[in-house]
Amino acid sequence: MKWKGIIFDLDGVLCSTDQYHYMAWKRVADQLPVYFDEEINQRLRGVSRAESLEIILEKYTGTPLHTLEKQKILAEKNQIYRTALEQMNEQDLSAEVRDTILRLREKGYSLAVGSSSKNARFILGRLGLYAASAGHTGKEADMTIEKKTGLANVFDAIIDGTQITHSKPHPEVFQKAAAELGLKPKDCLVVEDAAAGVEAAHRAGMEAACLGQAGKDHLGDYNLENFKDILSVLNE
Repeated sequence: MKWKGIIFDLDGVLCSTDQYHYMAWKRVADQLPVYFDEEINQRLRGVSRAESLEIILEKYTGTPLHTLEKQKILAEKNQIYRTALEQMNEQDLSAEVRDTILRLREKGYSLAVGSSSKNARFILGRLGLYAASAGHTGKEADMTIEKKTGLANVFDAIIDGTQITHSKPHPEVFQKAAAELGLKPKDCLVVEDAAAGVEAAHRAGMEAACLGQAGKDHLGDYNLENFKDILSVLNE
């Protein structure tokens, strides 16, 4: 095998929470007030919450905001977002993603999630991919997830925004994921959908397979139309 491990970004790859992010940022922007639209929202893909706020504030003309005020805004945005995420459940994990992940596991690949989001484990829990968010512990949690999705303990490592100092495009999140898998960077393939994530993968010494806009813009070493196309890349 050319690669031994596959590292997935979360949002836009394993699932989509774009609508929840947009709703939360839009509400915050309207309160400031500052102009915010879908085009600006696209620029936030793959970057940290704090960096996202700075992008939004590029069009802000009001009284300069101090650090504590920004922290309050970020906390409010996250609360709105987390509340919205409560709507997610196992049905938001597509059959294509589920079946592809199972095939990768059957083929013997080590699997990881590498996300800048501090909500990654919460989202994975809502999707039935992470036991600690399922409301149980230990074997009971694994059995609950296995019954619902067939994906108990499918990821060998999860690295998220709570474990890194630098967000994408810094390579830290992917470097830590590879280390957690016990693999060299060159032995890992990253699956991404954002330019910042592709840059992070390359800076980490890894190749990237791209979905979504990044794939359409041919930013990756491999550009995919569908999630299941990962299997074709691995067979090349």
